[in-house]
Amino acid sequence: MGGTQAGLSEKLTFAGSQGDELAARCDLPTEEPVATALFAHCFTCSKDVVAASRIARGLTEHGVAVLRFDFTGLGSSEGEFANTTFSSNVDDLVAAADYLRVAHSAPVLLVGHSLGGAAVLAAAARVPEARAVCTIGAPADPAHVAHLFAGSRDEILASGEAEVAIAGRTFRIRRGFLEDIASQRLAAAVSELRRAVLFLHSPVDEIVGIDNAAQLYGTAKHPKSFVSLDDADHLLTRREDASYAADVIAVWSSRYVS
Repeated sequence: MGGTQAGLSEKLTFAGSQGDELAARCDLPTEEPVATALFAHCFTCSKDVVAASRIARGLTEHGVAVLRFDFTGLGSSEGEFANTTFSSNVDDLVAAADYLRVAHSAPVLLVGHSLGGAAVLAAAARVPEARAVCTIGAPADPAHVAHLFAGSRDEILASGEAEVAIAGRTFRIRRGFLEDIASQRLAAAVSELRRAVLFLHSPVDEIVGIDNAAQLYGTAKHPKSFVSLDDADHLLTRREDASYAADVIAVWSSRYVS
């Protein structure tokens, strides 16, 4: 573990679930933080994707410190993406929480975007300090991402792996990844969450349909909330959409984590 601080954003690394060094950034408010949040980025994205960076900065304006990191094999983190699964992403989140618990303060708020949203729902039970969980455009089932490489499914199953193009980049997907997402029981985890939970979703999301939010909301126990992101796209590429999401998360979570 190590890090250098520049202004109000601290670069650091910590050991991930597979022993690789994971690159992270801790965005800090100008005053003493009122809470610490852990942010999980979308599938095959990184901690520096527009939505992650803007939401993190937005939360710091409300006094919340935010740790965002690159999952194993992505962004600036070590490791091979082909060796990762949804389960290893969840384990990386728990490792990040363990790091925060020692180096800063344990996260009381978990925020996840897209598949990262499903990951924070799955990880929440293993982060005892987390009192609130928020998802943004999250699928109700991790297996939802399989549609991104449906054309290569037969090759993956037959050969054990295949190169697939996702969002203009090439990734190696292995059979173990497909088997892992198929084995997830996210609905059961959500029904037993016992945390305050907020679902943010756009009704015009073309990547993860709004019906996913309805399924998650129906499964979760109270206290639970849903907020529409109106005409936002899945990646929240417009600045105003990311800023709105950050404001909503901050105000909603203050009831539970301050």
